[in-house]
Amino acid sequence: MRNRLRVMRAERGWTQQDLAQHLQVSRQAVNAVETGKHDPSLPLAFRLARTFGCAIEDIFEPDE
Repeated sequence: MRNRLRVMRAERGWTQQDLAQHLQVSRQAVNAVETGKHDPSLPLAFRLARTFGCAIEDIFEPDE
């Protein structure tokens, strides 16, 4: 699954650690989602969408 997480985070000037603190997860978890090593759980995807004020579909899109 592709995502815009790194771009959206950078637009806000946040580090991975900053985003991890907002989401209450580890920096490693943020890195794993950003790099596509792991897909987020549904609750984490919802927290990401709320954090960025957008829909889940605005962050993630399936590989084609």
